[in-house]
Amino acid sequence: MAGGRAGLAHLCGPRLLSTTAKLAPAEIKTALAREAAALGFDCIGVTGPDSVGEAGLRFREFLEAGGHGDMDWLAANPERRMHPRALWPGVRSIVMLGFNYGPDEDPLLALQKRTRGTISAYAQGDDYHDVIKKRLKTLARWLATTTGDDVKVFIDTAAVTEKPLAQAAGLGWQGKHTNLVSREFGSWLFLGAIFSASDLPRDEPDVDHCGSCTACQEICPTAAFPAPYKLDARRCISYLTIENKGPIPHEFRKAMGNRIYGCDDCLAVCPWNKFAQVGREAKLAARAELREPQLAELARLDDPAFRALFSKSPVKRIGRDRFIRNVLIAIGNSGNAALAAEAARLLGDASPLVRGAAVWALGQLMTAEEFSASARNALGNETNEDVQAEWRNASQCKPTTSVPPS
Repeated sequence: MAGGRAGLAHLCGPRLLSTTAKLAPAEIKTALAREAAALGFDCIGVTGPDSVGEAGLRFREFLEAGGHGDMDWLAANPERRMHPRALWPGVRSIVMLGFNYGPDEDPLLALQKRTRGTISAYAQGDDYHDVIKKRLKTLARWLATTTGDDVKVFIDTAAVTEKPLAQAAGLGWQGKHTNLVSREFGSWLFLGAIFSASDLPRDEPDVDHCGSCTACQEICPTAAFPAPYKLDARRCISYLTIENKGPIPHEFRKAMGNRIYGCDDCLAVCPWNKFAQVGREAKLAARAELREPQLAELARLDDPAFRALFSKSPVKRIGRDRFIRNVLIAIGNSGNAALAAEAARLLGDASPLVRGAAVWALGQLMTAEEFSASARNALGNETNEDVQAEWRNASQCKPTTSVPPS
């Protein structure tokens, strides 16, 4: 496709183009691809504001089924997501850009290391919003200066249906796991959008290449895909560990394994990843301290230490208490009795969310006698009803114990 992903690499230049000459739309698009490559973007395509199509209807069905869970921001102003002109009436072209963050190791391998936590590949480096948005704004300024028309920039922070628009622009297709799949970069693309008042030549949309493959659905630990191309976020480990503000529902705790922030299973298993490339941006590369961190060390983080460890990381946004909740679920799934001491220490944490998760972890790791003794010592001092319920629920799994009533 002209000016799109196929031509991006050879159009890469050492610095931004400076021109005041009036260019034809096709020339602007070619030059835009050159500018994008110089800024580190890996693929680019252009589509129109009317290209969301049936994806808008599927989005409405998703909301009506409650699949978005507590993500109220998704349900706010749905018309803007379904119709880009409802977000900005002046848009005539939408430039979609992809930024490769392919990991240097298979994320599935870390799931076997039960005393270590797994953090989603996208969150092991700096926050992609911070890394990419500056470059997206630079590219948008170039486009506005070159065309004389207004632009707006979006990167996962506004009511934009990035994945359907990216498919319409030829960057890839939405797979059966609802994420974008690229023939060149597999599952590992961050997406950004520039809305322009200029009328630029469109690219051909990509088509579905999933075929009969159902690997992404079959691997999901919590059966979050009720059907191909449909996601119930309320069952998704990424939602449960990041968006969910309360206790992890009991039915999903075992399935979480050692996933403490996000889940890459459906992305990592995709056969198209055989063509994936390791990301080139150093700021997005995995930090050593966030690659398979020890659960015991994470459990000892207070708020200042949590903020220091996850400085510039998207993990920081969920806060220390939710993160330690996730760590404690992983500790409970570790099968390592030595980690029970870390959970026991957190029975006195200031956060009821943390204390409740600590109770569950102890119930998984302690013998019946040990758990009964802990219950007698702790339950009498516990005032939070949710944590009291955790003690009672855990005691039911230890039939030789009897937990005193609260």
